[in-house]
Amino acid sequence: MARARASATRSTPKVGTNRPADEPVAIAAVAVAEAPFAPGKGQVDDALLARLLAVALARGGDFADLFFEYRRSSAIAMEDGRVRSVSGGIDMGVGIRVVQGEAVGYAFAESLDAAEMIRAAETASRIAQGGGATKAVRVRARETPSRYLVRHEVVDIAGADKVELLRRADQAARKVSKKIVRVDASIVSVHKEILVVDSHGWVAYDQQPMVRFGASVLARKAARTETGSSGGGGRLGLAYFEKMSPEEHGREAARVALVNLDSRPAPAGSMAVVLAAGDSGILLHEAVGHGLEADFARKRTSNYTDRIGERVASPGVTVIDDPTLPGSRGSINVDDEGVTGEPAVLIEDGILRAYMHDRISARHFRRKSSGSGRRESFRDVPMPRMTNTLMSAGSHDPEEIIRSVKRGVFAKKFSGGQVNISNGDFVFSLTEGYLIEDGKLTAPLRGANLIGNGPEALTTVSMIGNDFALSDGMWTCGKDGQSVPVGVGMPTIKLDRLTVGGTALT
Repeated sequence: MARARASATRSTPKVGTNRPADEPVAIAAVAVAEAPFAPGKGQVDDALLARLLAVALARGGDFADLFFEYRRSSAIAMEDGRVRSVSGGIDMGVGIRVVQGEAVGYAFAESLDAAEMIRAAETASRIAQGGGATKAVRVRARETPSRYLVRHEVVDIAGADKVELLRRADQAARKVSKKIVRVDASIVSVHKEILVVDSHGWVAYDQQPMVRFGASVLARKAARTETGSSGGGGRLGLAYFEKMSPEEHGREAARVALVNLDSRPAPAGSMAVVLAAGDSGILLHEAVGHGLEADFARKRTSNYTDRIGERVASPGVTVIDDPTLPGSRGSINVDDEGVTGEPAVLIEDGILRAYMHDRISARHFRRKSSGSGRRESFRDVPMPRMTNTLMSAGSHDPEEIIRSVKRGVFAKKFSGGQVNISNGDFVFSLTEGYLIEDGKLTAPLRGANLIGNGPEALTTVSMIGNDFALSDGMWTCGKDGQSVPVGVGMPTIKLDRLTVGGTALT
């Protein structure tokens, strides 16, 4: 049996290969009206929607849905003070799904031509058996919340203004120290619209903005070079740069690079590890969150299968997936099946309470969908995915947590990680970490990896800080070849033991 794996990355945006879900695709621009799927004034009317659903269910099937998507995007990358790449485009189409039991037929059309969409509906319908008359669908809109109101989207501002934002980060980083010898910066912006229509007749429409800004630097001292990076964004517009300016990103990237210039090899072995607030939430996302996505439990490949109601973490550990955080990268008004998501308590005080469900897993477990059905684009089937995965704050002061460690590692920033869903084994690489000696942060470390098992690690949590922080929006999660934007967050926590992979002898 093949093992399920998933991964998350945090990086400065790059244009080209291994494109995260919010980066541009090389699609030629086409003439299209603004808000092409807005109910009542879009390019697909109720009669066409009903016809497509009727064709999709003509052979039978339990239900069908249509996922229309329009995406307008742009990206600019600056390398060492010069604009090196500019890209952008428009992508549009519809994915059509027919479900019978747990079998799925799926096809897509890369245009709104009625004949092409009907052919896609016919292709998707072939999964179903049994035929039978199809009832007429009365299309009616579903009310959706507004979790990311944006007045001025970054995708709409002039290219020269975006370049100026990049130059500001570049100049700020170089002013920090003469040891900064190279600065790269990039900005990606997206305007996305979706329209989801199901065979019950429900319609959900949403506009989903996104911006991602990043800076990375190279610092040199004698023959040694080190890197540092900083980035963020979310479902925000120009107001993001009032929250975190390009200058702040440039200076932060320079700070990390200079710290790493003085780093020493990380120790190796089992020891106490303190995870810093904010970015460390990616370990929670990877090591625990994926195992709570209900498709893995349905297929019985998750370490958490059949464990609802059992203790899976230390007392005090509460894990929530929350799509409602205003402006956060993982927030959504509705999921890609048209379901409005609400905060879901997955682990409560150490007890497993729930999985994250899409429609198919919800039917299997006889639960309501949690609004966790997500997909990279109209070319992909939805599956249970995380949005913003968080650990709730505790009562300990962060300094008290560090003082409690005789010798260990303080993990502050991560470049990403991987997890084996079936058993929860994970590995994470640190981009900023420190040695803890006698309750104090001492030497910065390089080459440190955290290695362990997610379910086991949560049982070694002995202290939880009162300093919850949401990581700035740079995380992209990969699963089964699909990438989606996600958010993470947590307070400072202490793990009594975890394996640190390093090169220094202890």
